[in-house]
Amino acid sequence: MTDSQRVKAAGAKRRRLMSAAARVVHEQGAERTTIADIARAADVPVGNVYYYFKTKDELVAAALAEHARQLEVITGELDRLPSPRERLKGLVRGWIDQRDMAARFGCPTGTLAAELDKRAEGGLDVEAGRVIRLLLDWVERQFREMGLPDPEGLALTLVGAYQGMSLLANALRDPQIMTREGTRLMNWLDSLSDR
Repeated sequence: MTDSQRVKAAGAKRRRLMSAAARVVHEQGAERTTIADIARAADVPVGNVYYYFKTKDELVAAALAEHARQLEVITGELDRLPSPRERLKGLVRGWIDQRDMAARFGCPTGTLAAELDKRAEGGLDVEAGRVIRLLLDWVERQFREMGLPDPEGLALTLVGAYQGMSLLANALRDPQIMTREGTRLMNWLDSLSDR
């Protein structure tokens, strides 16, 4: 194997570990997840994990980085839609499409942010907040492009509604909450007048 192939293989293994960390931490929570759980999900020997991530907190940070990467992919795809209203409605449709996952585990970033907030301030809780801020900023840009007053407030309303419906769907184990509330959000978006 050449040096280039080794570097490529190491990068692929690191990416698998990050993806597995995001999935397992979402499903089990940061505190219940072990390095062995993530290694098993990534199909990587446990000893190899330490080559890439020295501590479980580094894996949780990697999970947050993976959530940010996935959000960038989603918003990048939505940015291809012709209007900010359609982009926002596409975002809501994506939330509805994930209703079964939300009912079982909640919002990937929101539930992790709530869990990490129980720790000392200034660590991973800040990183979770940064991922949520990425979503808020993207949503705010859409409302700003629509020319609506108070785009920041509208972004907080939309993202807050998502967090609320995810939490309720999870607490009540009812994916239809995501469908009903998502439909309500799309109707709300349709009611807003472009300026």
